[in-house]
Amino acid sequence: MKKKIILASLIGLAVTSCNNDKFLTVIPQTALSSATFFTKEADFVQAVNATYVPLRAMYNEAAWAMEEMHSDNTYYARNVLFGAVENTQNIADFAILNAGGLTANTIVLNMYRLNYQIIARANQVLSVIDKVEFSGAAGAESKNNLKGQAHFLRGFAYFQLARLFGKAPMHLTPVANREEAASPLATTADLYNQVEKDLLEGVKLLPVKSKQEAGRATSGAARTALANLYMVQKKWAEAEKLLAEIVASGEYSLMADYNDAFSTTSGNKNNRESVFEVQYLEGAAGLNGNQIYRFIPTPITAEELKPITGTSNPQAISGENNNIPTPDLIAAYEPGDKRKDISIGSVTLSQSLRENKTYPYIKKYARTHAQHNNTGQNWPIYRYAEVLLFLAEALNEQGKTGEAVPYLNQVRSRAGLAATTAASQAAMRDAIYRERRVELAFENKRWYDLVRTGRVKDVITAYGARIKANPQDYYFPKGAVPPPNAFTNLEDYYPLPAVEAALTPHF
Repeated sequence: MKKKIILASLIGLAVTSCNNDKFLTVIPQTALSSATFFTKEADFVQAVNATYVPLRAMYNEAAWAMEEMHSDNTYYARNVLFGAVENTQNIADFAILNAGGLTANTIVLNMYRLNYQIIARANQVLSVIDKVEFSGAAGAESKNNLKGQAHFLRGFAYFQLARLFGKAPMHLTPVANREEAASPLATTADLYNQVEKDLLEGVKLLPVKSKQEAGRATSGAARTALANLYMVQKKWAEAEKLLAEIVASGEYSLMADYNDAFSTTSGNKNNRESVFEVQYLEGAAGLNGNQIYRFIPTPITAEELKPITGTSNPQAISGENNNIPTPDLIAAYEPGDKRKDISIGSVTLSQSLRENKTYPYIKKYARTHAQHNNTGQNWPIYRYAEVLLFLAEALNEQGKTGEAVPYLNQVRSRAGLAATTAASQAAMRDAIYRERRVELAFENKRWYDLVRTGRVKDVITAYGARIKANPQDYYFPKGAVPPPNAFTNLEDYYPLPAVEAALTPHF
């Protein structure tokens, strides 16, 4: 392809281990054609690095709102002095404005665009990589690895679009101009077919974790994502096969302590439980996150914040923050579950207008760090614990309830809980759902689980009724209530971004 591209979309920001400086170098931006840029292996390494980059903004700014706060797991802490914050509130309140299948919500827009950034960059790599010869004895192996990563990332991006929107344009080659971008909407089935093709390529081309550079996609990550697709499609036998292969590989195991399943701001990254995680780096390079500052309830003074973040320069935060654990989720933990105190903390805010000034917060991601509003802990997308829970579910749905028990109990044992007492298929199904909720809390799984198991309307209708009946239990100050349109849009899919409608006649 001779048309010019902007190398800004190919900036080689690192997504590998934060201890590997060579993949944390920002390449200067310039304008090149793909014909002159893609001439050697290093160019493709740089381009594949860039394909991971949108994940950083996605999981820092949008995914938690659309996939976790848009459920009964988390809510927002209302600050009536702050004014309207419709973009997050409408998502949390199931009040997304929908005009003819379109929404002006900017979080929805950002999530949509970030996934297409991944797709565009993967398409660019895949369109030209086979035309360039890689030198050296390991050239073919390196090319397969890079192709596998591009396929995995494109498949993962389309998987998210399919699950969030149900339909979306599908591009498998680079888009050269605005006119080519106006593609008809692919159906959910068509998108899932492409996801399957891409992830199967990832399984075939990618190395196992022990032979892959830390932080990059692996064959285990591709198998897990593909199994996730099959779980959504209720292809239980196909999912079981993939998940059993991951278990048998010996590449993964549970960390002995649930707290150690998650990275600190500077260490414990890509550990043996990690299947795939988004890479962040604290500091001035622009590779950091700041999720905990988006999640902490406010207004919070510097003195109240310091014990949570551990920073030497804490600063007071006002405004209205989000992703606050709900009473419903807190009550879902069984007595003695070690995960509860690791996942959820509490803080008393002296300046809060709420009568009960004590709030829960997501302690799981409150890792101490040096710089205010600048964190480096990685974000888990897939962990081995989810592999075990997926496998238990896939077995149980095929009537193999007895075979499912050991996998569920591995997760429960690490949490300090007794073996499950579930014996029937229905009881085991409920036990697995409960276990997923607490084990994977705040990892952006809850909304997807409600959708794929057909429980959205039942669960969210009851949840909304509880909030409306007792708003003070859900962090509203006395006299404040949810907006009138709260819990009026319980659809399984988000409307498409209205801004994008101006670019295509197909929305």
